[in-house]
Amino acid sequence: MLLRLRGDRETASAAFRWPRARHFNWALEWFDVVAEGNERTALEILGRPAPDGTVPVADRVTFAELAARSDEVAVTLAEAGVVRGDRVLILLGTRTELWETLLGCIKLGAVVVPGYQDLTRDEAADRIARGGIRHVVCAPELVYLLGELPVPGLRMAPGTAGLPGWTPYPETRDTARRRPFLPAGPTRSADPSFCYFTSGTTSLPKLVEHSHAGYGVGHLSSLYWSGLRPGDRHLNLSAPGWAKHSWSSFFVPWTAGATVVAPPDGGLPPSVLPGVLATQRISSLCAPPSAWRAMLPYVAEGRGAPRLREATAAGEPLTAEVTDRIEAAWGVRVRDGYGQTEATALIGRAPDTPPPLSPLGHPLPGYRIVLRDPETGLAGDAGEVCVDLTERPPGLMRGYVDRTADADAAGAPGTGGAPGADDRTAAVFADGLYRTGDRGERCADGSIRLLGRMDEVFKSYGHRVSPMEIEAVLRAHPAVADAAVIPCRDAYGGLAPYAVVETRNAYQPELLERELIALAAKRLAPVFVPQGVDVVPSLPRTRSGKVRRGALRPGGGVVA
Repeated sequence: MLLRLRGDRETASAAFRWPRARHFNWALEWFDVVAEGNERTALEILGRPAPDGTVPVADRVTFAELAARSDEVAVTLAEAGVVRGDRVLILLGTRTELWETLLGCIKLGAVVVPGYQDLTRDEAADRIARGGIRHVVCAPELVYLLGELPVPGLRMAPGTAGLPGWTPYPETRDTARRRPFLPAGPTRSADPSFCYFTSGTTSLPKLVEHSHAGYGVGHLSSLYWSGLRPGDRHLNLSAPGWAKHSWSSFFVPWTAGATVVAPPDGGLPPSVLPGVLATQRISSLCAPPSAWRAMLPYVAEGRGAPRLREATAAGEPLTAEVTDRIEAAWGVRVRDGYGQTEATALIGRAPDTPPPLSPLGHPLPGYRIVLRDPETGLAGDAGEVCVDLTERPPGLMRGYVDRTADADAAGAPGTGGAPGADDRTAAVFADGLYRTGDRGERCADGSIRLLGRMDEVFKSYGHRVSPMEIEAVLRAHPAVADAAVIPCRDAYGGLAPYAVVETRNAYQPELLERELIALAAKRLAPVFVPQGVDVVPSLPRTRSGKVRRGALRPGGGVVA
């Protein structure tokens, strides 16, 4: 139904009902069913670019092969003592073993906790302790990182035969040695399946827990937003370890019956991406707005241009420069979308949306969005973006479940919630709503525009100032690679906007400051014009690429 109504969001939203069942295992009851006898390519991993800019295919696996290989992984994990509910930290990077292990853990009922490849030793120790990790599966180059860190159960990595304390990864490519996996019983759809650490822009990363229904069923909203169809070739630039990777490089494309095309570890340079899109026959690209912006100097019309049908972005608001230039060159409009680590896709521009396009988009099928005034608590046309819980969507998290130092002192079990975790969960699930922590406003056509995090929007001269809106204007300057707006003290208005910008090339700071303030004054009301601009070589970012605003100071640029 969602595929059939891809161009009719209102009808799709009215007709859609979340599938609800007591038992559900997406890997066994969806992927394996789709994969039976299916020799179409499920996964294609790209290699590093050659000196001439060409990008080879490093590995290619069919649906049928992945179903069989993940069976062998599930059997091996079970034999090694991994049981339903155990948390497994996965640090495999972009290699076929990652997708095999994700499927194998879901089949077994183990809880997947993905991590990124450049995790430091301290970060690994923190995640193992606060995440209640019992087992680790990692790439061979990360074996040294874990060293003597306290992992009570299995340690598995490819190429570790004979290494004390480590179990070699199973030979999944050897068809003669593969064994079918037979589950011990049905999987309860409400049981935990995936845990992701948040990016931690303002506080210590929290561990978010999703159920088997949460991602396996909840990502139907993300599927509708993506516009993917059976047979598509979908490239997603998100790296393993982040929730967006499991959105766009796992659940959504394989629920749609599409092929996942994965970039190598470290990504692909913007200069080669247009060529990759064309030569690899990519029909759908999902990338953060920063990646779309970085690609603009290499966008060209004519022969060899990509033939994208779907172009999507998430993580921060798009700018008109990106959407207009991509559409002019490639004939496809980049569509915006919004979700969280705690939720699947909530709001977005639906596929085949006719112009004029809204700022962000409308609520997606399965979600009813409420804007709650933080001062009165009443619903209206502006306020905190919330999800109505009258019929709780499965795509919302179960809750926060990371341990804390207080939990360790109290002897809290490693696989349960910690003191404080329940309080944090209760704070976002309150009054019949799930509170996202983001501020938005409803436009005349019913679409929703995001204004930023609740703790980033501030008042100046009685007006609410959204950093996002000012940043979008500043990024339109050709010398600005990215921008962040923070509040500074103002003797009359209380607070006022102040900008810190990252430049694309050498530019005289004083001249750039004058030009940016003039640009803002031309396009924005006076209260939104920055009172000053700091120029820095690079903005401080989290591992997921989000700007760490807490490290910015007016007049001081970046602080430690």
